[in-house]
Amino acid sequence: MPSSSINKDLQAERDKCSFDKKEFTLWWVGGKEKLKEKEDLEQFFANDPEFHNDPPIHFLSHKELYEETIRQSTAIFRKVRKFHEDRGNGDPSNYMSILGGLLGNGIIRQGNPLGIHFAMFVPALLGHGSPEQQAEWLPRALKCQMLGTYAQTELGHGTFLRGLETTATYDEKTKEFVLQSPTLSSYKWWPGGLAHTANYCVVMAQLFSKGKLHGIQPFIVQLRDEETHMPLKGITIGEIGNKLGMNGVNNGFLGFDQVRIPRKNMLMKNAKLLEDGTFVKPPSQALTYGTMMFVRVVIVRDTAFHLAKVATIAVRYSCVRRQSHINPDHPEVQVIDHLTQQYKLFPSIARSIVYKLASDNLWQMYNQVTAELDQGNLERLPELHAIACCLKAVTTADAAKSVETLRMACGGHGYMTCANFYNTYGFVTAACTYEGENTVLLLQTARYLVKVWNQAIKGQPLGPTVQYLTGFIQSKNSRHPWIDTVPGIIKALQIVAASKLRLAFEHIEQRKKGGYTHEEAVNLTSLELAQTAESHCRAFLVQSGFEMIETLCQKLSAPLAKVMRTLGELYAYNEALDSTGSLVRFTTISESDINRLQSKLESALLAIRPNAVSIVDAFAIPDILLGSPLGAYDGNVYEKLYEEAQKSPLNKEPVNKSFHLYLKPFMRSSL
Repeated sequence: MPSSSINKDLQAERDKCSFDKKEFTLWWVGGKEKLKEKEDLEQFFANDPEFHNDPPIHFLSHKELYEETIRQSTAIFRKVRKFHEDRGNGDPSNYMSILGGLLGNGIIRQGNPLGIHFAMFVPALLGHGSPEQQAEWLPRALKCQMLGTYAQTELGHGTFLRGLETTATYDEKTKEFVLQSPTLSSYKWWPGGLAHTANYCVVMAQLFSKGKLHGIQPFIVQLRDEETHMPLKGITIGEIGNKLGMNGVNNGFLGFDQVRIPRKNMLMKNAKLLEDGTFVKPPSQALTYGTMMFVRVVIVRDTAFHLAKVATIAVRYSCVRRQSHINPDHPEVQVIDHLTQQYKLFPSIARSIVYKLASDNLWQMYNQVTAELDQGNLERLPELHAIACCLKAVTTADAAKSVETLRMACGGHGYMTCANFYNTYGFVTAACTYEGENTVLLLQTARYLVKVWNQAIKGQPLGPTVQYLTGFIQSKNSRHPWIDTVPGIIKALQIVAASKLRLAFEHIEQRKKGGYTHEEAVNLTSLELAQTAESHCRAFLVQSGFEMIETLCQKLSAPLAKVMRTLGELYAYNEALDSTGSLVRFTTISESDINRLQSKLESALLAIRPNAVSIVDAFAIPDILLGSPLGAYDGNVYEKLYEEAQKSPLNKEPVNKSFHLYLKPFMRSSL
């Protein structure tokens, strides 16, 4: 794009860049091949009129929105398939992820009803299906010859899986399972694509055989006729209604009335049911929840990308918008020159990078533990589950706050639907609840930490994410001396987490001695436990970010390494200042230490300021995916806002019919 068409303030910002933006982008997207594929795909869709909504989708009715989303969802899948086939690679595994992420969500603004098919249905087949079952179902699923969803949450139960009410009772005579929704509260509720899109489903249900309950197991159930799409006998199915966001996802409800499926439809990679009804336990019940762990890894990664997207919009707008005087003798300054604005913007950039690094770290751990599981080694599964739970909880909660902070940083214009903050907020805030409500996930992490504390005080070896507990115990739980460096902050945050864990453990034991059951004692200590898990996660994020940035910087040019280290430092300083109360409680940090920490944070903001636009440019998110006149690459904000206003259906005629029907008679009636 010629620089003459770019807003002069935005171009001036780009001229300040001190690092190689291409180098940053190559790291961010994962190398030259992935960048080339990304750019080719984006160009492939950018000028396609099939994905340009007129009017914009936020003017459509709920029904129209779903129908338009289905049209776009099938079109994007066909085009991505053609894109790869034209390049001699038609393997569905190479394009199924495109339907999610920034590309899929950027084109299909209110969520993709096919997304759950690839995010959970296919992974469930991979994680729970035997080789024979995968051979039967997986090829059709990958080619979208069948469309699936994943039904776990019920109207009356969500994160507490043992409380699910849907039953699958084995009939030894017919070698079938009978699925039943015994109460209204047992109806499946929330699965994406369930309402009108999917025709198959992985259903999590309580397995009964030989009169005994064997717990939650996964079953493949056909919901609709493949030819007519009509619901099958015994199936009650529909949509749950409008939501805060993601209204294209087609979330649904599902009830069963004596629905029979063959025995082979129980996914049996882990647990098994023999023909005579004998239940064969899995090596670990946690294997049943492997799909959820995979999804939580993806959520952390997607959260990083969502933050990068909204940070790009807010930073660019803050350079174009001018408001107020810092020096009354000079013109109005760019909003980004106000330190308060920098504090709204730059921590979100730092979060996006640290979350991306944490998701890479978690992905490596997930693959390692999965490989160990295939060899029958379950030792690290609880550790993976614990860190995935708290990372999902903390990153999504912080990202939701960050999106709202960035929206408000754009003033009144940020409140407009076309600014596209509301779409991203819908995605991020939804992630605070789905795949495990955040408080419940923190308590699951805390349960693991309490168990690990018992191991630590006995001198047993601990996993990598909790090894700091051993050092804490060996130091006799003393107050940690404050050290004014990022490694010092990491150590201090670990001390905070360990100290909170020690106190929570002691309080549980005291309450048990006072006559409470273990469960009652845990409930009465649950505030401390949730806070402990959050502190553990924040220490992990700062440590993981610091270590991975240092490793990365060994391969980067000096200018980019300097930028990355500054962003990592900003993240660490911000986390420490947000934890001041706990640091005062458990370390020797003083008022002067806190003042120095504040000064370091402000210095980091000022150091990032000259490169802010170039950093968000390096995220390489094209305008079609940003979908915001505030964040367009050329910075012509006001022209684009006016263009968006013209798209309102109310502007298609100078006088709306309501004037003649209501306003004019109303005004005349008082004469």
